[in-house]
Amino acid sequence: MMMNVNVKFIGALRHIAGGSKTVTIADTCSNFTVKDLIQQIVLDVPALKTDIIIQQTNGSVKTNALILINDREISVLNGVDTLLANGDEIIFIPVVHGG
Repeated sequence: MMMNVNVKFIGALRHIAGGSKTVTIADTCSNFTVKDLIQQIVLDVPALKTDIIIQQTNGSVKTNALILINDREISVLNGVDTLLANGDEIIFIPVVHGG
């Protein structure tokens, strides 16, 4: 059985990604996390890497975007280790810093 999650990009991320996407995850990935999703997105759209990931060292992923799963920010869940389920909606919002 395949699992599908809906991924939406807001602002500049939408332009870079070319719009929202449905990501299909193979049934072999029963413990598919936000971190896994980010890695898959970066493989599919390499131009997003610097806009989504601050740094990736020793397998850790630090995000450069606000990420919501079903309207809940991942920091109130399990961060990038939050498990995804079929039909989840994941929204990536760019973090804009200004002075």
